[in-house]
Amino acid sequence: MCGIFGIIGHEDAARLTYFGLYALQHRGQESAGIVSWDEKEGSSHLHVGMGLVPDVFREEDLKHLTGETAIGHVRYSTTGKPQLRNAQPLLVRVRNGVQLALAHNGNLTNAAAIRRELENDGCIFQTTIDSEIFVHLIARALSCGSLEQAIVKACSRVEGAYSLLILSEGRIYAVRDPHGFHPLGMAKMGDSWVFASESCAFDLLEAEYVREVQPGEMIIVEPGALEYRSVRLREEETPVRQCIFELVYFARPDSRIFGEDAYQCRKCMGRNLIRESMADAECVIPFPDSGIYASLGVAQEAGVPYEHALIRNHYVGRTFIQPSQSMRQFSVRVKINPVRSMIENKSLYVVDDSIVRGTTIRTRVAKLRELGAKAVHFRVSSPPIKYPCFYGIDFPSPNDLIATKYTPDQIAEMLGLDSLHYLSLDGLLASVSHPERYCTACFTGDYPTPLPEVQDKMSLEYRRKGEVRFQNWPS
Repeated sequence: MCGIFGIIGHEDAARLTYFGLYALQHRGQESAGIVSWDEKEGSSHLHVGMGLVPDVFREEDLKHLTGETAIGHVRYSTTGKPQLRNAQPLLVRVRNGVQLALAHNGNLTNAAAIRRELENDGCIFQTTIDSEIFVHLIARALSCGSLEQAIVKACSRVEGAYSLLILSEGRIYAVRDPHGFHPLGMAKMGDSWVFASESCAFDLLEAEYVREVQPGEMIIVEPGALEYRSVRLREEETPVRQCIFELVYFARPDSRIFGEDAYQCRKCMGRNLIRESMADAECVIPFPDSGIYASLGVAQEAGVPYEHALIRNHYVGRTFIQPSQSMRQFSVRVKINPVRSMIENKSLYVVDDSIVRGTTIRTRVAKLRELGAKAVHFRVSSPPIKYPCFYGIDFPSPNDLIATKYTPDQIAEMLGLDSLHYLSLDGLLASVSHPERYCTACFTGDYPTPLPEVQDKMSLEYRRKGEVRFQNWPS
């Protein structure tokens, strides 16, 4: 996952992009960057760095990023290591000295094959990220037409997930892949046009939400334009497959994405969850912050008091994004402090949005037992995650997913739980408005795109089990 933001037509474009990225910080904590375009100078300015947004940008950095148009990026790596050379936006010169900057959220599933082809043809890559493939494809296609045509042609070559913001010569091009895996919205702020991964960035700037960039659409905004142009990437219809895990976990709860209110969806997941799995419990406690909103739904539906019995230290980063197992276990201990009086001698509903590896939950449940919890009934507001994601969520290999190796009953025993229940797939889909528009591959193994490169990497043993049903694959 990553977060992208862009604005055109504002004298403080870079500063507003800084605040937009600040609102999207939850989408990536490894690096941040901004590219601005100064029409008076006829040139772009770039600043990128490793770390959080307020650590990367100082006042003098923002003053250097002059111009009325800017795009920005916060990174969470799923391809390419967290290194400065992989920070985005990427800024390059293409044909005739034209400057082009690109910010990408998503994962390309045929990146390795295209990269090999480009390298064999003499292309030199400066990074290890799949986003750079777009730059080379666009640069090559410019020999046959305009930048608009080159972007469309480049998009026709790639498969997988991509929400893009491209800045060139003062124009912004906002692009979303035909399946619409990840969100990208647009808003109006006076005479300025604003683009962001989530609506929470618009709220911070008090920009008026207009609509989503539609799956398979490219929006083009010229400098000084009061209106935008819309271009379709493909003539043929492609089924929309939005990432449902955005609503389960990744999006900020105050965001509206895919036409859904993330807060209300998570509460609905909690209500559906407890309808499937009532138990004898005295109170509901969430694992903060990911379990809070589903817990509200659980408490309201079950008629059981909701308590904040686990207090989070908000100055510790998300465990989900930590790069190593040793750091993840350490941050679990630092991150949460329990309130003993709310746990001792009590039967608890404990709620979280998902179980990926199980290491975080094991540590926390052990702490609840140590503090004298009478019973721990664990409730998960999504189905078991059994399959890797290849579209931009950093789920590890199948061997690292606890639900791939063990049944819910076995997991409950391993974690020391009195009961464990995952929300059913039907219950999850009943929590959104248009269930047919969502990708649920991490739960079902039914991937919406061919994955030949991935197929080669999967172990024979895993495939022989028949547990992964890749659409459009040979048997």
